[in-house]
Amino acid sequence: MFPPQFIVADRIDHSLELSSKKRLLEVLGTLLASADPDLSPKAVFERLCDRERLGSTGLGHGVALPHAHMQEITEAVGAFVQLREGIAFDTIDNTPVDLVFALLAPESADERHLQLLSQLASGLSSSQLRRDLRRATSAEQILTLLEGLEDNPGGIRAP
Repeated sequence: MFPPQFIVADRIDHSLELSSKKRLLEVLGTLLASADPDLSPKAVFERLCDRERLGSTGLGHGVALPHAHMQEITEAVGAFVQLREGIAFDTIDNTPVDLVFALLAPESADERHLQLLSQLASGLSSSQLRRDLRRATSAEQILTLLEGLEDNPGGIRAP
């Protein structure tokens, strides 16, 4: 189960045209920082960059899952970006990334943070979900698809 307010439409952006991983992480920093007045976009961006320096969070199939810890928050928060065109992200399969779910966890995060990452990675491994996310034309459509991960980690919402 996702924490309350984990992913909301205000932290979802779609059809973005970005040309670099750095710019993508800046956008994600801004989206994630909007979840809490104690967060600054610059600090979130720097944490995401620090994590990327340890190794790419690109999962393959055009998906990335950047994440970081922040002491300013008490619950995990997420943001999602759908890109119009994929960008280089140093993924295992060298596929350009166009679907990105970013996660911030509290500094004192325990097993819950790892479970969230696993649930997201598992859900985003569904080719049907990736196809649906790429076809979505609004933040609300994307939110509905992502909320399906909460009840069905395979990513397909039950009828």
